[in-house]
Amino acid sequence: MSSERPFTRVFDLLPQYLAINNSSDAFCNKINGEWVKNSANEIIEKINLMSHGLYALGIRKDDKVAIISSSRPEWNITDFGIQQLGAVSVPMYPTITIEDYRYIFGDAGVKIVFVADQKLHDKVIAAISTLDIKPEVYSYDKLAGIKNIEDVLILGKNGDNNRLEEMKAAVNPDDLLTLIYTSGTTGFPKGVMLTHNNIISNVKACVEYFVVEEKDRVLSFLPLCHIYERSAIYIYIRMGASIYYAESMDTIAENIREVKPSMFTTVPRLLEKVYDKIVAKGYELTGVKKTLFFWALNLGLKYDPTTDMGFIYNIQLKIARKLIFSKWQEALGGNIKVITSGSAALQTRLSRIFWAAGIPISEGYGLTETSPVISTSRVQPIDFRVGCVGTVLSNVQVKIAEDGEILCKGPNVMKGYYNRPEATAEAIDTDGWFHTGDIGTLVEGKYLKITDRKKEIFKTSGGKYVAPQQIENKLKESVLIEQCIVVGENQKFPSALIIPDFSVLKDWCLNNDIQYSSNEDIIKNEKVIEHYEKAVELLMTEVAQWERVKKITLLPRLFSIEEGELTAKLSLKRKAIVEKNLKLIEKMYG
Repeated sequence: MSSERPFTRVFDLLPQYLAINNSSDAFCNKINGEWVKNSANEIIEKINLMSHGLYALGIRKDDKVAIISSSRPEWNITDFGIQQLGAVSVPMYPTITIEDYRYIFGDAGVKIVFVADQKLHDKVIAAISTLDIKPEVYSYDKLAGIKNIEDVLILGKNGDNNRLEEMKAAVNPDDLLTLIYTSGTTGFPKGVMLTHNNIISNVKACVEYFVVEEKDRVLSFLPLCHIYERSAIYIYIRMGASIYYAESMDTIAENIREVKPSMFTTVPRLLEKVYDKIVAKGYELTGVKKTLFFWALNLGLKYDPTTDMGFIYNIQLKIARKLIFSKWQEALGGNIKVITSGSAALQTRLSRIFWAAGIPISEGYGLTETSPVISTSRVQPIDFRVGCVGTVLSNVQVKIAEDGEILCKGPNVMKGYYNRPEATAEAIDTDGWFHTGDIGTLVEGKYLKITDRKKEIFKTSGGKYVAPQQIENKLKESVLIEQCIVVGENQKFPSALIIPDFSVLKDWCLNNDIQYSSNEDIIKNEKVIEHYEKAVELLMTEVAQWERVKKITLLPRLFSIEEGELTAKLSLKRKAIVEKNLKLIEKMYG
């Protein structure tokens, strides 16, 4: 890599980016159906204007500025503009509640809020209405009568560059960069304090795992308020890649075909949806095409990229890639070098099938509190195990506690929880080990494997421990099942609440002469219930006897953030779901 420069603060990445990628499409987003492209130089100019503008509005070192928006260039322009003043960004999910916004604004002492659009502006106005000190609100979209990001940039045109350089020089690597409030499954969110050094240490360690090169195109669509995607952006900048922002979560497939990216980051839930759609289309085929499709699918489900599968298998796979899997690659733009998956456990079948299709998946593991990466998989050269989350980063230490909990130590571990010294002391012990709350093991002493969340493991009345996440992942291997939650604490056996994939279920009903009127009616149909019971029974043959789901109940709609059943990053809020469905759960246990 040319023009290598030292960097200890996150904004130090910018001059290096300018040196290695000043192509016309360094930062791109789609507006009114057209891709609008910006060079690195143009983006850095806007970042400097943002810093000057914020300074003119009274923002100084350690002041808090909130960002509430989907992914777009303005998000990162604001982020870097805040950093250069030594101020602190407070990113938030657009999907959280007004009450959470109100709590975070008050807890962090936010002075300015940037929002994407009218809907978020109205939510924020409602949130700050009862606060004694109300932050100023600016929008990214141009909205009538509402202050806009352009107003801040115009203010910045009269800025003093020498003063900005002095303020940048005054920022130390151990200074607070960002406050990220974790949604959590219970109680008020906690503000994770991450420093420049936390993030930079992680960027430096992760670069060796990335296979993107200068001016490769990457697509960004995960929320930038989560440290996973945000750090990925910093790594892309470090590598000199051109960043394209998807229009929305609904246009990802179309944007991938247009951009033809070399890589993107995702979460297992989205890969599951992609796989389920592919399989659903397979069921629509007839004759030889259908036979070939499922032959290739079954072949791929046996694949292990770390093992020589033998001469006959390799020949078959070559045929399958040419006839079937090449279409998968085309659907993803045809240039994919790697897809990175994080935030939750990836089903092993998905890892196998995508690798078999010639689409490498790099699975990683980490938390907001660890900036975020603790371990990740290497795809060139291949160094991982299917079902594991890669090897531990070179500057991070991991050990497994006696109770199986994963402990982590390194420069990536957070400074602590904002205004929560007791919670900080509970999370980071006196020896500096951060307690992740995840249960895991080191396979072959090297490859980290996550088995469940410590707080989610429950005990049956027979005294056996059950790790629900593993069983839920097993259940979701069925194309019939879109979501599920395993329950059974202090009961004789585990049971499950299951939400069908209703598109697949409709096709099955059509093929079996069952009238489909509504979701609510179809889940009460005896033949449908029997079909699901048989599917679950078959899946449970590979699970330990005491962990097997014995009874199920079908639900008519997906769990959602709006109904308080999912966190902002789509994790199950188990307590809330159980409370809402207590009568149904009690019925399963008679």
